[in-house]
This record gives sequence, structure tokens and C-alpha cells, in this order.
Amino acid sequence: MILNRLRLIRRAASAPGCSLCISLSKQLYCSSARRTRVRDALSSLETGSSIRIQGWVRSVRSQKNNLFLHVSDGSSLQPLQVVASSDLNTRELTFGCAVDIIGSLEKSPSKKQSVELQASHVKVIGECNPVDFPFKIKERHSLEYIRQYPHLRCRTNAFSSLLRIRSEATSAIHSYFRDNGFVQIHTPIITSNDCEGAGELFQVEPAGNEHSSDKENPHFFSVPSYLTVSGQLHLEVMAGAFPAVYTFGPTFRAENSQSRRHLAEFYMVEAEISFTESLEDLLKLMEDLLKTSTEHLLSHCAEDVELFHKYVSPGHREKVDLILKRKFNVISYTEAIDILKRSSQQFIYKPEWGCDLQTEHEKFLVKHCGDVPVFVTDYPYDLKPFYARDNQDQPQHTAAAVDLLVPIVGELCGGSLREERPELLKTRLAGAGLEETYAWYLQLREFGSVPHGGFGMGFERYLQCVLGVDNIKDTIPFARSSRSCLL
Repeated sequence: MILNRLRLIRRAASAPGCSLCISLSKQLYCSSARRTRVRDALSSLETGSSIRIQGWVRSVRSQKNNLFLHVSDGSSLQPLQVVASSDLNTRELTFGCAVDIIGSLEKSPSKKQSVELQASHVKVIGECNPVDFPFKIKERHSLEYIRQYPHLRCRTNAFSSLLRIRSEATSAIHSYFRDNGFVQIHTPIITSNDCEGAGELFQVEPAGNEHSSDKENPHFFSVPSYLTVSGQLHLEVMAGAFPAVYTFGPTFRAENSQSRRHLAEFYMVEAEISFTESLEDLLKLMEDLLKTSTEHLLSHCAEDVELFHKYVSPGHREKVDLILKRKFNVISYTEAIDILKRSSQQFIYKPEWGCDLQTEHEKFLVKHCGDVPVFVTDYPYDLKPFYARDNQDQPQHTAAAVDLLVPIVGELCGGSLREERPELLKTRLAGAGLEETYAWYLQLREFGSVPHGGFGMGFERYLQCVLGVDNIKDTIPFARSSRSCLL
């Protein structure tokens, strides 16, 4: 019916001076156009249909009779080619501008794309001055360069790909835990606990002075409170009622570091499982999560991942394939120290039993194992926090703790069995002067406690590992680090 009315109006509109009919014709035509994402248009088999595309111009090429545009809306790496009459070209139609285009989706004569949009209406929604725009047409900018423009870098191919990959990876991780019977827990951002015990905390207090007048208790929450460094202790609470729980959210570390592996704000995937007395259960869970999520990414974001493997980190795809094909190596901390000591490599930090592994040690161990991820287990007891289970293996006093080391980043995951024995936990807390602070944690062991354990995985480091990105600041939309908080 709409098409019939449109034909009648078009005939009437051909009469000289019928401006009202022309206006009605445009309104009817626009209302019949289906709003479509670029990704869906590119995969559409319904040629000849009227569609509406809204996005940003990636390139403009003008010929005598035709105008060729490449338009992207962030839904795919590949843009949609738009062909329009040169009469529709205007001074505002430039690289980077936002457009609203209506036309007919047709089969493309070019081998570079299967379909193209034959435009009848092109409207510039937001102008863009290509001279001042920091990203230039047909120029491939480095991740380091676009990092200077956190408010604009999502307009580039590389970073829009990263954001699609990040979104899909988030979905894959949630799906993995859901499919394996885990309950998601929203652990708090603000906490009174220092889970890691390293003191790298951001304290939380109101910006104003309205609460500071109470000299007896100047704290907003009545106790010192901080941005969380981990949701682990809250997950352990929930592990007293559910056999498998996880959380996925922002965490914060006040590390005065400018390294390529650290952020002040980052995302953590953390899981806790009950009724386990073996590190092997944690190792299996970590390996399965990493492989399953990565396989999902490679199948659902193939083009975006390929962009990184081709232009950002050539040759890294082989390392990713090894991660998926090979079973992860397992060595003890003691074996790791022996390997480091026997090596001919000169380390900045000399490897000694009882010292924590440094990044240079971690990366060497991964290479030593053929660029296949490696689990390092049974760390010295004194290196691990109060909650790590005591192996009681004197004289080499170790804890049932594990780190997963991977190519590019070194440590990706860290976990342990938790100390479920009340007397041993009480002694450890008393020795650290934390018995009163963590009285509630000790009480958990008095009411139906079971052996349990868990781990945490840095989400941005995971993306570094899969994509081969050297700097962690290039894996998060808005990077926060020491002396840097843009936007």
C-alpha cells in the first residue's frame, strides 16, 4: 500500500512546482526504509530492499557522475560501500563526519564487497574538519599514537576492533561460568578489607568536609574503607552456600608503576569453588576457561582478531594456536628457581628460593616451556597472603598456591587453596596482627566450612595474551595509571 501511494505521489511530484508532494514523497520513502546495522547489511541476501544506514564516513571518493563512500557504524570491521549521485556531494561530506543515508541495497559489481548501498538521500548529521581531525584517511596509526586521544580513538579501526573483541570476550567468560553451573556474585566496589595485604589501596572518603566534624569517627562508613583490590574474600563468603561462584568487575591497585603490565583500575575475573582439596581442580578450571573463551573469540571475532595478528603483532597467532592445542605445563616454584639458576641468561633480579618471581623470570619460564603456558605451584609460604593453605611440608615451607604464566604478559592468573583449618588460620592471622580485623573470616570456618579454593584472572592481561598487545593501556577504553587519569 505504501509503495502504491509512493508511486502516485512521485507522479504528482513530477508536475512543476509541487513542493508539498515532493515533501510527502520524501517522508513516505524515509518511513519505508528499514534502519539497518552495517554488519547486517553486509551479510544480507535481500538485495533490492530499502534500508537506512547511520554511521561515520571512513573514506570519500568523488567521480564525475558518482560519489563513493565507505561508512562504518562500529558493528563490523568492514565498512559498507555507498554509491550516490555526485549531485548529493556537499562541502560538509568529509572523512569522519556522521551521516544518515537512505537507499537500496544492491549486489555489488566489485569483488571487494558482495553488496553496496545505492543512495537516494544522504544527510550529514555531524560535520568533521578533516584537517584538524587527528586521524588521517588511509593512514594506519600506531596504538601508541592513538592512545593520546582517548576521547577519539574509538573512531579508528584498531581500537573499534579491540572494543568489539573486549565485548565478545566478556560475553564468552560469562557464558563459560553459566554453562558450568557457577553463580555470579556482584561483590562490592567499596570494602573495608585489604585482600592482598600489600597496602596498595585507594581510600574512600567524601570530597566535602561535612563528615570530618565528627572527631570521634571521621569516616563516612564508620571504618576506613577502600576501593576493592579483589572480590575474593566476599566470594569465599558465598562459597559457604554455593559450590561454585564467580565475579567479574573493576578492581583497583594504588601501584606507583608505569609498566606495560599494570593499571590503577582494571577488570578481574574471579572464581571460587567449594569441596575441593586439590590444586589440580583449580588448574583444570583456569586452563579450560582460557581455552574455551579464546576459541569463542577466534570464531566470533575472526576479522577483528586477525587485524591485530596481522598488523599489531605479526606471528602471534602461532602462539595462540599453541595455547589452544597444547596441554599447559606444570612445574613447582622450586623447579622454576632451579631452571632460572641453570640458565645462561643474565637477570636484573637474581633468582633465589624465597624471592618472588619477577616479570623477566616469568617470561623466561614461558619461553623455556616452548611458549606454552605454564603453571607454577607451591610457592614459599611467606610469599602468600594469610588465606593461602599451608602445605605443612617443612623444611621447605610452601603454600598450596599457583600462578599461570603465559606469553607476552607473564602472570595471567593467581590462585590458591584456602586455609580451611581454624587453628592454622587463627595462628596466621595472629602472627600478622589481623586476628581482630578478620574475626568474621575466621568465624566462617566455624559454621559448615568446607575445603575450597579459587583464582583471579586479569581481564586486560588476557586480552594482551590473545591479541599480542604489548601495552596493557591499549586494551581498556579509558586507562588509569599513576599520574595519568585522562577524561
